[in-house]
This record gives sequence, structure tokens and C-alpha cells, in this order.
Amino acid sequence: MSDQPIAHITTKTLIQPALLGWEMFLNDQGRSPHTVKAFTADMRLLASYLPPDQTLGNISTKDINNFLDWMQKGRGVPCSPKTLARRITSIKAFFRWLEEGGVILVNPAEKIVQKSVVSPTPSVLWPEEIKKIMGAAETFHQSDKPDIRHFMLVRLLLTTGIKKGECLNLSPNHIDLESPKGPTLYVRYTNTQHRYKERNITIPVDWVEAYPQYKAEYDLTDRVFPWSPRRLEYLLEDLSDEAGLEKHLSFDMCRWTCSLNDWEAGMKPNKIRQKLGISKVQWREVRMKLRRLSKMSPDD
Repeated sequence: MSDQPIAHITTKTLIQPALLGWEMFLNDQGRSPHTVKAFTADMRLLASYLPPDQTLGNISTKDINNFLDWMQKGRGVPCSPKTLARRITSIKAFFRWLEEGGVILVNPAEKIVQKSVVSPTPSVLWPEEIKKIMGAAETFHQSDKPDIRHFMLVRLLLTTGIKKGECLNLSPNHIDLESPKGPTLYVRYTNTQHRYKERNITIPVDWVEAYPQYKAEYDLTDRVFPWSPRRLEYLLEDLSDEAGLEKHLSFDMCRWTCSLNDWEAGMKPNKIRQKLGISKVQWREVRMKLRRLSKMSPDD
């Protein structure tokens, strides 16, 4: 850990000035902008609860527990279990940073009990359902009014696991069919804060074979899928209906299905994480859900 952001902080420093150094540290660690914003907001809320002149060295475990109790019972603003768990995580991370940086000798957050919250198990397509979806895509492609868009969209989603926003931003120059490593999809971000999400993903052969026809039929000057988000969602709904599934096929379901297939195929966990473009912190919950999904069956 770099000493620079913490060098000017002592036990007599207030929380607010210390947060500037902590924010620098979180950014240096490659945390997502969303995580940094949430963590620092949680600590500012603690700072607003404590007396304005209370220094870092005078914050006790009792002070933190009183704050957590106030959030749940006395603040007058709903605090969901997930929000409470995140705020405890933020507090623990902040004081652990101070302890590891030598600012405090005793960590007041160490004995705070972490509230674990497990979000619902995501919905996925099972192998037989994937066959039905791909069969439905073929039906649309071979109909009286052929439409290859269903195949191009769902096949790419189920094999690359990209998110809706990433799919919408795909440009034809993000597709490299001549890559030495094989046909490749490049996920790119214009915002430099999101560069850590950029990655390269292999494209399946049948998608590559269909791409020239698809490109010739539609104007792909700027985007690979030049339609509105809602129109693409309708294409996925069409597939659900044609396949006779009760499930509502979505971008998120395709992403989880891709991840589960990679997990069960034996892909290394870190490779899956990189393919999804998520941080190591986000991966903890994703991995837990994939383990849970891998033990389930279509009848669960």
C-alpha cells in the first residue's frame, strides 16, 4: 500500500480530511467509480453522525455500533439489509486502511459484526432451453420474411456475456475477424474511468460465418446493433415466445447463462472474471452465485 495518501493523516485528523486520502487510495487500487462513490458517501454519513470535533483516534467500537443502530432505527430513512451490509463493509475498509497505514493502533471497526446479504439466485437458461432458443432463432432466420437479427443478438450474448450497454455500444471496428488468436470482439469504453472493463473475447465460428450476410442486410456503419435498447429487448422476447418458454429472456439472463456455461466447462475463475469485465470485489458475489447455480437443476 502506498504511504503517500496517508502520510499527512494522524489520530488527531477528522474523518472528512482523511477521506480525501482514502479516496485516492481506492482509486489507486482500481476500484470502480461506483464503489469509490458509495464507500466515501457511507463514511461521510458516519462523519455527519459523530460530533464535528471527534478525531480518528477517539472513534470507538461503541460509536460505530451506535451509528449503525441509528441508521436502522433513529434516522427515519429506510435502510435495507443490503445497504446496511455495504456501509459496514465501507467502515471496516476505512479503518483497516488507517490501521495498516499506522495511523491507529487499535481498529474500532474490527469487532463490528458484518451483516451478510445474499441477493436472489439469478435466472439462467439450462441446456435444453438454450437449444429451444437457438431453434427459435433459426425459425426466424428461415421464415417467409427472414430475420437474422435474433440469431446474431442471442448467439453473441450467450457466448460473450457482454452487458446491454456494451452490446449497444458495439461498433463494426470492434469486430476483428482476422485476429491471429481467432475472431475477436473488443469491448471498449470511451470514458477513461472504465478502462479496467475493457477486454477481448473470442467470437464463435457460426456467428462469424453469419456476420457478412448480416452486415450486408443492415446498415452497420456506426453500430453492430443499430436499434434502440427496447427493440433489442423485443427481439429477445420474441425468442422466448417462439421457444415456448415461461422465462422472460433478457440481457442479464444471457450474461449469467454464459458465465455458468464457462464455469461448468472448467474455465479458470479469473478468466471468467476478466471475460465479464468485473472487479475482484464484484467477483466474490458472482462466484458464490455460480457455485449455487452449478448445484441446481432445471427442476429447482
